[in-house]
Amino acid sequence: EHIVLDPVMVATSGARLIEEKAVETLTHLLIPLSEVITPNIPEAEVLSGLAITTEADMREAAASIAKTFGCSVLVKGGHSHNDANDLLYERGTVTWFQGRRIDTHNTHGTGCTLSSAIAANLAKGFGLQESVGRAKEYVSGALAAMLDLGRGSGPMNHAFDLQGRFAEGM
Repeated sequence: EHIVLDPVMVATSGARLIEEKAVETLTHLLIPLSEVITPNIPEAEVLSGLAITTEADMREAAASIAKTFGCSVLVKGGHSHNDANDLLYERGTVTWFQGRRIDTHNTHGTGCTLSSAIAANLAKGFGLQESVGRAKEYVSGALAAMLDLGRGSGPMNHAFDLQGRFAEGM
């Protein structure tokens, strides 16, 4: 019933991750089916055609994407150096989710985890705003409890709260 899509089109470095044909498939077939999409700032720039350097730019891009595709938009701002603040644009309403930046290199999969946690919360019956808030809390907890495995960008600790608030669905 609830479709949450992380477009995974552009890396935070700006490198394109998919071919143009795949972008067309996303924009013509998948995004219009979605309840909410969760682009990072570079992806939101591609989808909106706008440059994003300020919070006002994030609002404008989210509104443009929502109007174009008929879905809610969570623009992830976690790529800036000082914060992890995200903007939810839902039916003309803007909600900011403040997040603390957690100093770790183990950030592999944060975007996918966030969108999956939003979907799980929607499936539990929470509204979109609450689902996003809970998902951000979960990702912050998983980042803080990082797993320092191997070299490079490692994984978060998805199992940090197996018997706590997130597992119970409260």
